[in-house]
Amino acid sequence: MEIRHDWTKEEISGIYHSPLLDLIYRAATIHRLNKDYAEVQISSLISIKTGGCTEDCAYCPQSARYNTGVDVHAMLSVEQVTDAAKKAKDGGASRLCMGAAWREVRDNRDFDKVIDMVKAVNDLDMEVCCTLGMLNEQQAQRLADAGLYAYNHNLDTSEDDYQRIITTRTYEDRLRTIENVRKAKITVCSGGIIGLGETEDDRISMLKTLSNMPKHPESVPINALVAVKGTPMENQTRIPIWDMVRMIATARIIMPKSVVRLSAGRNEMNITEQALCFMAGANSIFAGDKLLTTPNPEFNEDMQMFEILGLKSREAFKNGRRERGVLSYEL
Repeated sequence: MEIRHDWTKEEISGIYHSPLLDLIYRAATIHRLNKDYAEVQISSLISIKTGGCTEDCAYCPQSARYNTGVDVHAMLSVEQVTDAAKKAKDGGASRLCMGAAWREVRDNRDFDKVIDMVKAVNDLDMEVCCTLGMLNEQQAQRLADAGLYAYNHNLDTSEDDYQRIITTRTYEDRLRTIENVRKAKITVCSGGIIGLGETEDDRISMLKTLSNMPKHPESVPINALVAVKGTPMENQTRIPIWDMVRMIATARIIMPKSVVRLSAGRNEMNITEQALCFMAGANSIFAGDKLLTTPNPEFNEDMQMFEILGLKSREAFKNGRRERGVLSYEL
């Protein structure tokens, strides 16, 4: 089917606001035409450096500006990350995502250690993803040369809404980092968060930005806000499951080849609600008991859900393998 990069807000809005059952049916149909609908990518996310971030992201418990009870921890060792990766792989994960509470990557010993972590996890035959904040072209290339498979850098919300959520960087900074990742031929993981107090128009604008990129992100995480006490978003109410379903279904329709990840907020969903998200086109989850610093369902719970729903885990490097410095996969 045709992959479009010229979606208008009006078109996306029409999809998002279509009758819910029609929307799910359309998304499920497109999903089956482009993917093995029963195949779900399992990723594990670990925090390699926790807390003390200088950013003021209004939703984030790791910001040094908020008193959220998250302690600042030194960076993990390569051995600790390797052990976590082995445990995640044994639990069924095909990708390990490593997050550091940084505003941006700096060329120092900590970044050298991240490079060693990427190499070590890559050698376990797992896809490796990092989310480290902003990075320049040279830093992206170093990660690529080490064998990094994906880089996560979420847009969070629309460009118009962005300064309400974050003032310490710009939307253009976000887009520039994604461009640097693309130049290094690393796959892009980029999505957003709903439940921040944004409007439906903001959600549609964010999806328009993602879907009109020269190449769609290979992975599109759809996060539901987990309101953490001590952050400016602590009093936000949980969004209805129907909002998540609409976002996932719309993303599936306008970015049919991308992996759409049911991400943060899954711990508050029952199996029926998650099943609706899978039916609407989600084909990736984070598994493990934590997403950086917020709770997440455990591996064994997810395996039970997979058995009930008839889902299966996706193998690593499904679309091809990235050898160090050499691109050999496609969306």
